Amino acid sequence: MAEAGDDSWRLGGRTFRSRLLVGTGKYKDLEETRRAVVASGAEIVTVAVRRTNLGQNPGEPNLLEVLPPDRFTILPNTAGCYTAEEAVRTCRLARELLDDHRLVKLEVIGDKGSLFPDMVETIKAAETLVAEGFEVMVYTTDDPVAAKRLEGIGCVAVMPLAAPIGSGLGIRNPFNIRLIVENARVPILVDAGVGTASDAAVAMELGCDGVLMNTAIAAARDPVLMAQAMRKGVEAGREAYRAGRMPRKTAADPSSPLAGLVT
Repeated sequence: MAEAGDDSWRLGGRTFRSRLLVGTGKYKDLEETRRAVVASGAEIVTVAVRRTNLGQNPGEPNLLEVLPPDRFTILPNTAGCYTAEEAVRTCRLARELLDDHRLVKLEVIGDKGSLFPDMVETIKAAETLVAEGFEVMVYTTDDPVAAKRLEGIGCVAVMPLAAPIGSGLGIRNPFNIRLIVENARVPILVDAGVGTASDAAVAMELGCDGVLMNTAIAAARDPVLMAQAMRKGVEAGREAYRAGRMPRKTAADPSSPLAGLVT
């Protein structure tokens, strides 16, 4: 029976309570970014190293000034990389910029249209980064075989897509996501494709350890309000998973007993 108390989770040797991870791109300015992130309750925020100033451009607005590393765990990602070499170089840059920071999100894109990952290059980069001591959270297709391969390499979390990046289509293949979850010994987080709070809840009901999103919040009419909704969706889905849903039935089953009716 699930306990109602502590429901923290572990990632790369660290403990977190929030299971919602959020991106920092596509907002109108840094103040909106800050407000949305705070509203989401996220403890981990992912940052595209190649597109965001983390101090490498003196004199320009620095994201770390509104999302300080002493309050948030910064998760550098390799967005925009199309080869293993590019991704590894980007992670090394992030390590230098963030004082030997080792937790990274690896993504190696294989197709500019769909933004699906190139799994050959992703696996190659993961092997190199793990060997260099990085703690790798890896973006992958919703392929259970690929997910297990990445876990075997030593990635600290595997992050299958729900649908193409930025599409908002929700979880297109829940069967594969559930297979990945059931066979994993590391955290599984849905990454990409979430559009609204119900999508986040479904991901959590499937048993995922968390959900990472950016566009679903940043592209909403009211990003701060959507961030709050996503927070609640993740929490509700997680509680439903822990509670254990009722069995699906093909016949009605009355909520009230039929015996002893007043006639």
